Amino acid sequence: MKRVAVLGSTGSVGANTLKLVGERPERFAVSTLVAHRSAEVLLEQVRLFRPRSACLVQGDGPPPGWPAGTELRTGAEGVLEALEIAAPDLVLNAITGAAGLPASEWALRRGVPLALANKESLVIAGAWLMELARQHSTPILPVDSEHCAIHQCLRDEARPAVRRVYLTGSGGPFRQRPVREFASITPQEALRHPTWTMGPRITVGSATMMNKAFEVVEAHWLFDLAPEQIEVVIHPQSIVHSMVEFVDGSILAQLGLPDMRVPILYCLAWPERAPFAFEGFDLARFRNLEFLPVEPERYPALALGHEVVRRGGDSGAVLNAADEVATEMFLAGRIPFPEIARGVAELVHAHSPRPLRGLDDALAADRAARARARQRLGQGSPA
Repeated sequence: MKRVAVLGSTGSVGANTLKLVGERPERFAVSTLVAHRSAEVLLEQVRLFRPRSACLVQGDGPPPGWPAGTELRTGAEGVLEALEIAAPDLVLNAITGAAGLPASEWALRRGVPLALANKESLVIAGAWLMELARQHSTPILPVDSEHCAIHQCLRDEARPAVRRVYLTGSGGPFRQRPVREFASITPQEALRHPTWTMGPRITVGSATMMNKAFEVVEAHWLFDLAPEQIEVVIHPQSIVHSMVEFVDGSILAQLGLPDMRVPILYCLAWPERAPFAFEGFDLARFRNLEFLPVEPERYPALALGHEVVRRGGDSGAVLNAADEVATEMFLAGRIPFPEIARGVAELVHAHSPRPLRGLDDALAADRAARARARQRLGQGSPA
């Protein structure tokens, strides 16, 4: 029986994880649940799974009807307290943003396998976290479908055999919209993803392709790849989740219909594979698979991923903080859609990278970058 900590349990990744765990009570048990502010949803989850602990980050005490057998913690520090109480066998970190970084560090320092859906952890502090993983022999299992695909293609392969990897992206909802019309894009339009159901920030990131910039940084750290070994291609069908090209000319690809439960279950069951009654090969849907180059003028944010890898230090913290602030402002109607990539690029280019030596450095870099982003973007043109 594997005890799983589900952090970000009320979001889409967390909810899908709990569904998979609930369907396999003989394999998995929930040891702790962490939610940001959704007290009623967290209460329902606690009643159903009866974890040893839980944390409501924005809370001041247990809501009415809280089960006596689950210890509740609150505040940002409560996340780590809940983990200590629960002593999980696997941490699935689906907390959004820089707030997920301390939990990633907690798992890696204690040798607890980390199923990572919080991509910001590696974007902000990849060098430091990967060093922790090496020191404590802690596996990092990527939940993102693209990196999970690469992980599966590389299971038995030596890194010198890899020529390059191809990260696929749907192109988002504006793949065919004229670029000259981008200034008129509304938040409601940006939140309509063509194939995936995700949270607001990730969905907007798919529209700008900022999410692929993040994934370039992640792939660099997870798989020890140089930036020139990482290429992004548009794949509108979202069937091929990523590909690995080897030095002998062979290419391995991981395919499947777009459903986040597949990579989540892979990470939950690793190093085994758990049965899943899911639709497999479908001739009609697999018959026509397209791969298109990325248009730089349509997706200017993508180049920032390779640039951050080359700059190093705390550049990733600036990228993440600036994007969080820009996305928040766009969704609030305060800046136009093109200003997301433009404003983030200005902040990354203006920053002089500094080394990160630990969690305090990473969080300090995030706070400073967030303040600069609010000042810079707050002066931008209204949407």
